[in-house]
Amino acid sequence: METTVMSSINELAKNVLDIEANSILRLKNSINENFTKAVDILYNCKGRVIITGMGKSGHIGRKIAATLSSTGTPSYFLHPAESTHGDSGIITRNDVVIAISNSGETQELLNLLPLIKRFGVIMIGMTGKLDSTLANASDVTLDISVEKEACPLNKAPTASTTATLAMGDALAVCLLNKRGFTEQDFLIFHPSGALGKGFTYKVADLMLKDPEKLPITDENTSFADTIELISEKKLGMAMLTNGSGNLSGVLTDGDIRRTLIKYQNIRPLLAKDVMSPNPKYISQNDYAASALHLMEKYSITALAVVDENIRPIGVIHIHDLLKAGVA
Repeated sequence: METTVMSSINELAKNVLDIEANSILRLKNSINENFTKAVDILYNCKGRVIITGMGKSGHIGRKIAATLSSTGTPSYFLHPAESTHGDSGIITRNDVVIAISNSGETQELLNLLPLIKRFGVIMIGMTGKLDSTLANASDVTLDISVEKEACPLNKAPTASTTATLAMGDALAVCLLNKRGFTEQDFLIFHPSGALGKGFTYKVADLMLKDPEKLPITDENTSFADTIELISEKKLGMAMLTNGSGNLSGVLTDGDIRRTLIKYQNIRPLLAKDVMSPNPKYISQNDYAASALHLMEKYSITALAVVDENIRPIGVIHIHDLLKAGVA
């Protein structure tokens, strides 16, 4: 009995996800000249983007406003019910309003229209009904309609709010790209948390740079001696250099294990015989976030830090990033 109930619950959950996923995919049909116009309007806005919506649409509107603000487009959320009690004073003639209503007939939202029209404020409507009052009053309308809600009763806003949020994300990402918003710009808008710390710290701030503690040796060093060096320095890797002092490879704990499995006699081996050539490395002037990105991308825990001549000058370890709150 419990297995049957669990199976039924799981199937219902999967159906919900299918409906919501399909609702997002259907939005591709709404990416047309109206979407392009909306992006241009928001990009050229001289004031702020004021987002308004009631109920569940309001909750989604708050999230869209937060995403826009954090990616270079100053945005505020205006509660439509509060707007008629003085809060509408936040709207200026230089602003752009994004009004969200799936039905397009939300009365609290429509009460804002006289003020918006009086100020001549450009309005972008996000609605599922293209023949609604909101759609007809908007300068540009974005279609966020869905075939059905994920709710079995087809009543609770589920697929429609998911689609609205996805459309808001599409606007934010396109604006981010159009503004040339860079990783460094995130530092300004995300001064706290891992993201901000990743762009606050440079590699030079966190790396190990004491020459006495760095596991650096010539690539012609014996494999056995290189293992001793790795054990002594306790970083799980050694940086190997060629005759010019340039980084030519690294030898990691993983390389050691693979070598011991492959060779019965390790005495004749040199470090260069079993090292990982063309290793990943980073500059001390790069952001700590870039070091974390490389570590995650290549599943490594330590990176060689090199100078402009690709000579090893330090090591940055995942533990350094964890201690600094970057990872």
